[in-house]
Amino acid sequence: MLRPRIIPVLLIQDQYLVKTTKFKNPNYIGDPINAVQIYNDLKADELVFLDIEATKEGRLIDLDFVRLVGEEANMPFSVGGGIRNISGIRNIISAGAERVVIGSYALENPDFVKQASEIFGVSTICVCIDVKKSLLKGQCVWSKNGKKSHKYTPVEFARLMEKNGAGEIIIQSIDRDGSMTGYDISLLKKVSETVTIPVIALGGAQDIEDLKKCFKEAYISGVAAGSLFVYYDSNKGVLINYPEEKRSLFF
Repeated sequence: MLRPRIIPVLLIQDQYLVKTTKFKNPNYIGDPINAVQIYNDLKADELVFLDIEATKEGRLIDLDFVRLVGEEANMPFSVGGGIRNISGIRNIISAGAERVVIGSYALENPDFVKQASEIFGVSTICVCIDVKKSLLKGQCVWSKNGKKSHKYTPVEFARLMEKNGAGEIIIQSIDRDGSMTGYDISLLKKVSETVTIPVIALGGAQDIEDLKKCFKEAYISGVAAGSLFVYYDSNKGVLINYPEEKRSLFF
């Protein structure tokens, strides 16, 4: 059995590394390229970079930044932020990223995921599904940094993205983002039992035990985190970190 991938998710705002709580109040962490160099030394499996302002500002993540990451990173990395056309994906891949992460536009135009996967291959296309509870609808899928709700449940949208050719999906809990209170195991399990493509867990990890519990109980393919890998502990002193003995964490 393969161990799950362990993936730091790094948020970019104005070319700086930040961390949010429930998609709000971005806290300055530091220089993202310095973080890449540290993760090189720590031998991270892969990295995900998400520009949290790109969609709101109607632009693509900065390609010069992607090139800088590509020049420094010793591991595969994925990039998301403002992707809404084929040329954007082509430019990001040409700049050095292994895959792209499509978020809001997958909800606005689900057929775009199908088009992209047919052109670039399913392994290049990841869809990030942001999930939040609403008072009337329960858990549903949101776009635009948690500002707009949609009709889909997480399971419904995960099924649609698999049908449309997504190679993997990230299930991100907005309610647990930055909270360090543990993953939403119930949500993750429902999705992972529904689709056959890899499912990546994101949102809420506090410590290594949360990674283990998520893998063993939710049957996911990868465990991703933000706060866990940029803070020293729940007091949120900044420390770029990554587990050393990765295989022994799970077996």
